[in-house]
Amino acid sequence: MATALRRLAKCSVSARLLSFAGHSRGRRGHFARPCTVVAQRNFSSASTMTVDLDSSTGIAVMKLHSPPVNSLSLDFLTEIAISLEKLEMNKGCRGVVVTSALPKIFSAGLDILEMYGKSPERCGEFWRAVQEMWLKFYSSRLVTVAAINGSSPAGGCLLSMTCDYRIMADNPRYSIGLNETQLGIVAPFWFKDTMVNTVGHRTAEIALQLGLLYSPQDALKIGMVDELVPEEKLVSTATEAMARWFAIPDHARQITKSAMRKPTIDKLLSARETDISNFVSFITKDSIQKSLKLYLENLRKKKA
Repeated sequence: MATALRRLAKCSVSARLLSFAGHSRGRRGHFARPCTVVAQRNFSSASTMTVDLDSSTGIAVMKLHSPPVNSLSLDFLTEIAISLEKLEMNKGCRGVVVTSALPKIFSAGLDILEMYGKSPERCGEFWRAVQEMWLKFYSSRLVTVAAINGSSPAGGCLLSMTCDYRIMADNPRYSIGLNETQLGIVAPFWFKDTMVNTVGHRTAEIALQLGLLYSPQDALKIGMVDELVPEEKLVSTATEAMARWFAIPDHARQITKSAMRKPTIDKLLSARETDISNFVSFITKDSIQKSLKLYLENLRKKKA
């Protein structure tokens, strides 16, 4: 990540790389008053993330910090999944707020340099990490709230949609959505299924076909996000929102969540190896690698 090229390439390009998914398709309100945040404990010392667990409330705040735009690299995806797993194992944790420590961006999507010039083995390892991040969040026993404090296209949108509740900063300069088709490609079936579960079939069909990126206000209208607040109140509102879920007995909430999401999770689990194989086959094609090389060169020219 230290090279100038890597910095240039860390942007929302997951969409360009996902047309392989078509081959595997069909296979197998009012809240409580603000909590006082005390007794915080840092769960991670890595530079790409901080996870602070408040032992008095049971709420952890996970702040993504992988400059410049929180691109989802193999290492970053792995750290996100491990950090959530640690919280899952901590009996004192009941919920996690996911947000960004970077200004104006939640996450710009998958890291293109994980897919350019890499061996098939490395590409497969990367895609497995993308799957793992989704599986960890989508099946989490914890209450998960996305505090979206910036634009969130493609993979960033996917991460936010895995959460139980989404609160976005009310800023018209920000956008969110799965914009794959604008680049001439198709989102994987489990991206599609997540969006259908979030906004409904008809809205998802239109959004995915047109590759729409929504403003916060429009995202609220279709149910992609659940609430808009001023940016400075985003995290505090997210912790307040936890009260609605915490008021329900954990076992009842968790079993209900599992019942709602199990068919979608099982669909990926049953086709996981095929999904990885399709991705590797697609991404290592000479034509795709040439396209990625051209994309990186264009980025370099724009930067210069």
